[in-house]
Amino acid sequence: MKEIYLAGGCFWGTQKFFDQFDGIVETEVGYANGKFLHPTYEQVCHEDTGHAETVRIRFDEQVISVAEILRKYFLTIDPLSVNRQGGDVGTQYRTGIYYEDDTLLPEIEEAVAAEEKKVGQPLAVELQRLQNFSPAEAYHQKYLDKNPGGYCHIPARLIRA
Repeated sequence: MKEIYLAGGCFWGTQKFFDQFDGIVETEVGYANGKFLHPTYEQVCHEDTGHAETVRIRFDEQVISVAEILRKYFLTIDPLSVNRQGGDVGTQYRTGIYYEDDTLLPEIEEAVAAEEKKVGQPLAVELQRLQNFSPAEAYHQKYLDKNPGGYCHIPARLIRA
């Protein structure tokens, strides 16, 4: 199993979106690449913690590739938007691709380059080694499963009910 961490605006929709694909073994929402470990949602929203709402994705690389995961990811975000996705605004809603396993980097860089070529300019998507990740509070985990019809910036046509 491999892991990749994706920040794509509100983490509720990103988690729900990726949970629908074969090869995605587990997802967990949390806060990544901030100034300290274990922030609260209130801190992330109202203080300058530097965290991004992020989804940790464990996947079976024999079933789904990093390239396929990122192709799907780019369907759900505006890759040129800075600190905003849908109605969510703030640094915690920035987009980012974070990794721990250096063997994933060439495939990640290739996918980012392909998306840049497609949109015709550099992306506003961070590409960084994961510095830290803290799971979000329990009520955020699988939020849209527990709250059907809850807010999601990802178009409904992309998410199976």
